[in-house]
Amino acid sequence: MKQWLERTDQRANSAAHAVGNLLVDGFHNLALFAIGGTIVWSAVHAFMVMTAKGSASIDDILLLFIYLELGAMVGIYFKTNHMPVRFLIYVAMTALTRMMISDIQAHHNPEVRILYIPAAILVLALATLVIRFGSARFPSEKSGNSP
Repeated sequence: MKQWLERTDQRANSAAHAVGNLLVDGFHNLALFAIGGTIVWSAVHAFMVMTAKGSASIDDILLLFIYLELGAMVGIYFKTNHMPVRFLIYVAMTALTRMMISDIQAHHNPEVRILYIPAAILVLALATLVIRFGSARFPSEKSGNSP
């Protein structure tokens, strides 16, 4: 009787884990499709605004690059189940560049405080260098359930 209860408990736990994994994977894929769709929707909208305006500024082009990087990040995450941290840093660097260009275009009077943005971009570039060096020097172990 005790063995039967233990086997039943193991089967129940196994079934619960299988259902839990299915639900988590389903939510994960649904969320990735929602995020990817939102990125495409936003990029198309930005492009339509540029088309209606009849021209694209450097600010608009950098915005499209941000959408491209976000889309690539979602695609890589969808295929590998690994978040490419470098892409987040690239997005941040592009966003800071866009902000700096917009600020200079708007005020036409660059002040000394504008140097904070290139300094932040330099820090992010150094962080990318550290991450690339670390991943080349100390590659992560592949787990048994990774693709």
